Amino acid sequence: MNFYILTLFADMVLGGLRTSITGRAIEKGIISVNAIDIRNYSTDKHRHVDDAPYGGGAGMVIEPGPVCAAYEDLCGKLKKKPRVIYMTPQGKVFNQSIAEELAREDELVFLCGHYEGIDERALEMIVTDYLSVGDYILTGGELPAMMMIDCISRLVPGVLNNHESAQEESFHDNLLEYPQYTRPEVFRGRSVPEVLLSGHHKKIEEWRRQQSIKRTLERRPDLLEDARLTLKEATYLEALLEGVGDLKELEEAVELYVRELDAGAAEPKLKRKAMSMIKKLLSTKECTIKEIKSFYKICRLRTNILKE
Repeated sequence: MNFYILTLFADMVLGGLRTSITGRAIEKGIISVNAIDIRNYSTDKHRHVDDAPYGGGAGMVIEPGPVCAAYEDLCGKLKKKPRVIYMTPQGKVFNQSIAEELAREDELVFLCGHYEGIDERALEMIVTDYLSVGDYILTGGELPAMMMIDCISRLVPGVLNNHESAQEESFHDNLLEYPQYTRPEVFRGRSVPEVLLSGHHKKIEEWRRQQSIKRTLERRPDLLEDARLTLKEATYLEALLEGVGDLKELEEAVELYVRELDAGAAEPKLKRKAMSMIKKLLSTKECTIKEIKSFYKICRLRTNILKE
């Protein structure tokens, strides 16, 4: 995978990305990172790339000419127009799902603004995606670009030594990662959980999933709404919530829908069939509990409309 960074500070981004995991991936040729200095495309003899904003205001704005020239030169070399990401607090907040989508691209271009930003006309002409790393202001787009490239690179085959690592870390299935332990077995009176020493892989996997659910509930409960859980895991989550959970709401949604069908004696059979189908969908992680609840809500609405 090839990354191209349009920036005024090439040394900054290359210095950070040529170390650790991304650095090793670059050395192996699994990914490439190319910093393109926007200033090299200035037509000003002093290589100026910014000017005062029309209408007044503080700071300076990067001119559209050098930005577009740098991008067009890159397109000419690649013989195509790659996807261009502009880092801005006005963009969609970057997350693991977006990273997984971007990791499927062959080339990505990151456009780094600075000062008061980039002339809007350049953005309209070349940018395909507006992304943010959070609701705060940074000096420029270089740090967000480095963060995104680091995240996306980990999903490229061969970058991580263990292929499973990228799939088992935080935010897989919208859950936080389970706790990790290594030697010694006992440290200052604290022991490694016995299940991890058992050698029973199925029990270890189940323990880790439960720990991920528990940790997510404690630290990022907002993620659970879209978490992909099996029926057994949803039951475990419900137990953590002391009997007040999504699974109970799901069962109630199914019961209400079946009741409104006016199926009479067939209602229990329809409910069992629906729950059996739901169990299968959850076990294969084809749907989340939230999606299934939304489905039954729409079904009830449709049924009521048809009755009218």
